[in-house]
Parts: sequence; C-alpha cells; structure tokens
Amino acid sequence: MSKVIAVLGAGTGLGVSVARRFGREGFRVALVARRKERLDALVARLADEGIEAAAFSADLSDPAGVPALMDAVRERFGRIDVVEYGPIGGDVSFTPAARLDAATLADYSRLLLLTPVEVFRAVLPEMTERGDGAVLMTTGLTAMHPVPGLSGPGPVMAAARNYLYALNGELAGTGVYAGTLTIGSMITGSETAENAEASLKAESDIRDAGMEIPVVQPDELAEHYWDMYTKRDRVEQAHPAAFPAHVGAGA
Repeated sequence: MSKVIAVLGAGTGLGVSVARRFGREGFRVALVARRKERLDALVARLADEGIEAAAFSADLSDPAGVPALMDAVRERFGRIDVVEYGPIGGDVSFTPAARLDAATLADYSRLLLLTPVEVFRAVLPEMTERGDGAVLMTTGLTAMHPVPGLSGPGPVMAAARNYLYALNGELAGTGVYAGTLTIGSMITGSETAENAEASLKAESDIRDAGMEIPVVQPDELAEHYWDMYTKRDRVEQAHPAAFPAHVGAGA
C-alpha cells in the first residue's frame, strides 16, 4: 500500500507544492483546510497530474476536532505516514507586541500550537509501531527572530518550535522524524504573503526601517521538506539559510 501524506492547512502556496512534491514520489495525499471548494479545486489539479488526493474540510483552530479528522483520513486512505502542518493563512496577521492581549494569543495558540500538538499526538503511535513516519511543521521568521512591530504569531510559533525540537530528540531511534521549516520569505501565490505585505505597509516603524522580506517559490520550500524527510539529518531548515542581519535588531 502506497504511503500517505496529510497536508494540514493546504492552500494554493506551500500546501499544494508539498502535496505535489510528495505525490511525485508515489504518496497519496490528504488535503485539509476549511474551504471545501478550494480543496476540491486542488484535488482536481493534482488528479490532472496523476496524484491521488482527497479533501477534508476542518477548522484547525479547534483542537478538539483532531481525533475525528485523523480518523476520517485513515478511513479514506488506511494509514498516515507523514503529516505536514502549516495553516498560516489569511486569518493570521502581525500585531505590535505592545498591543498584544491574552485573547489574541489564545486564538493563535489554538491554531499554531495546541492543534499541531494534538495532530502529532494522534499519529505518532501508528508511526512508532511501524518504525517509520514523519511529522513536519511550518513556522515563520518571527518564531526564530523576534521583529519589532511584527509580533502575535511569533511567540506562539516559538513555543511550537521548542516542542518540535524536544519531540525530535525523543523520537531518536524510533524511525520517526520530527522537523520544522522556518520561512523568512513571502511565498508566491499564498494568502500569507498578501497578509504579511499588508501588515508591513501598516506599520510605520517597519516601513521606516526599510525592511524587505525576500520572495520564494513554494516549490523550492517543498523541496526542502522532501530533503528533510529523506535525509532526517536536522531538526530545522531555515529559508533563507541566513536571515537578514537586521531581522532581530532591537529584539
């Protein structure tokens, strides 16, 4: 039976590129996101490329829905071999740290920390029993380097990154890999790029600093994920490999 990758937070940017990259290697693909119509369009696009995929509509900001979601994927495909979690889309925006409040952080925590923990917890037993598998998580630049004016998701993603590092060490020798891809670039074709660009324009301190974030094609990032999955030689891959020197200034 061919392997299965579940792409959670699947969209027109990185999600579909990850699906396509693993699909070319014979993986079947479960696409998970909220909007069923968009998912169905992605399924059709992958089918045209000879990749078997199915859509699963789910609200990833609700950790309580994870067990039923994973059961639905298993019922359709029979197994889950890889999970890629990266639902950072149009609903996630930057906020200056001085304007953060507990309610905002709680909202981000459900999507960017609590749900991925529940997802990985749901799939790890079957992976460790088989002695093979991988859990992959996408985080952003501010998880690694705090940026004045661009807080909000960063503190929560930093906690998730901490969790992935610990998980990677605990899984050593089991045949199961945990890794994170930290992205400091605008992803072409993604909602995240549009949203981040709007946030940059809205913050005068970022504009005045002349901060520019590079642009990357999603297929290049998907190639990073495939390399991480196959080599399993690092916990984290950053793109760009070296973030601009000014990124963490003032943090």
